[in-house]
Amino acid sequence: MSDCIYCKIMAGEIPAYCIYEDDLFKVILDLYPSAVGHALIIPKEHAANLYELGEKQAQALMPLAKKIAIALKELLNCDGMNILQNNGEVSGQTINHYHMHLIPRYKDDGISIEWVQQSPTAEDFKKILDNIKL
Repeated sequence: MSDCIYCKIMAGEIPAYCIYEDDLFKVILDLYPSAVGHALIIPKEHAANLYELGEKQAQALMPLAKKIAIALKELLNCDGMNILQNNGEVSGQTINHYHMHLIPRYKDDGISIEWVQQSPTAEDFKKILDNIKL
């Protein structure tokens, strides 16, 4: 897509700090990181979100995330790692090209990824169990 910043990075039109690349993905350091080493796994083929991501990319994604997370942990000696991604503006997605965040974490680093816990009823659970189609 001509107006997609990640597509422009894939095309070499915009420079990026690339730490890994293969046929399906490019992994870059986030220019506005939550922590030093904050990396983004970005598919080379445009997909707006997880729902549009190709099966081949989806199958290769988690092994790659594991590989990058291990390399970052060994290099940075971090205490933990957030691995997350958002789908849709309401969830926090700001760039409409699928990407996964790997955020190195340290004790008392001040980074907060939180949500308000809900209290679903047994009826709420039953409705999903009875109606989900997989």
